[in-house]
Amino acid sequence: MKIMENKDIPKKILNQYASVLEDWVPKDASIAIAVSDHYIYYVPGMHDIHLREGQHIQTGSIAEVTIKDQRKVEVIMDNSLYGTSYFGIGYPIDVQGEDGALIIILPPNFHVLKKDQLQFLTGKKEDEWFPIPLDQVSYIESLHKKTWFYTAGENYNISFTLKDLHLRLPRCFLRIHRSYIINMNCIEKISRDFSSNLVIKLVDGTELPVSQTYLNEVRALLGF
Repeated sequence: MKIMENKDIPKKILNQYASVLEDWVPKDASIAIAVSDHYIYYVPGMHDIHLREGQHIQTGSIAEVTIKDQRKVEVIMDNSLYGTSYFGIGYPIDVQGEDGALIIILPPNFHVLKKDQLQFLTGKKEDEWFPIPLDQVSYIESLHKKTWFYTAGENYNISFTLKDLHLRLPRCFLRIHRSYIINMNCIEKISRDFSSNLVIKLVDGTELPVSQTYLNEVRALLGF
């Protein structure tokens, strides 16, 4: 892909590129363009990693690798760079002789084919296994090196790790802590504790903390 302007491309022209991309890029995607060592354009979608125009490209980012290697890059990024995990696709582009990158930013589970997404969780209770539809699961917890999920009045052990589940669960499941994934449909309210940290209360009365690591992602997906 070649952009026949310099890095001071007028906003109107950059918006035209974004409009073309909307025909095939999912609505929740964010779009960024980077040239040389900084970003020159950013349009946030529902999955927003809060880049800024003029911001320097960080070491290890998709933009850096795409520009350096001049190749398409597809990778899941954790939340260490921008506070939000995401799946990104970087395309090498040319901006009037300067190497650049077009980056599409998507939810971290976007790369998982729909057929691979879980439709239910099969939990173990004593010596029996129970397939539980996902809409009955209120939250999932990692505790003492085991993973548990909770329904109305019941809890079950499952073999998946939270990391595996985070990639294979539908969008209504949100990671809020290294130890918790919640079903957003089961949220009653969001408040703050005495230390001003966010706490999510579920409809069953369970209160779970939101860690600083996942704060930006929680705010972005819940829209507050």
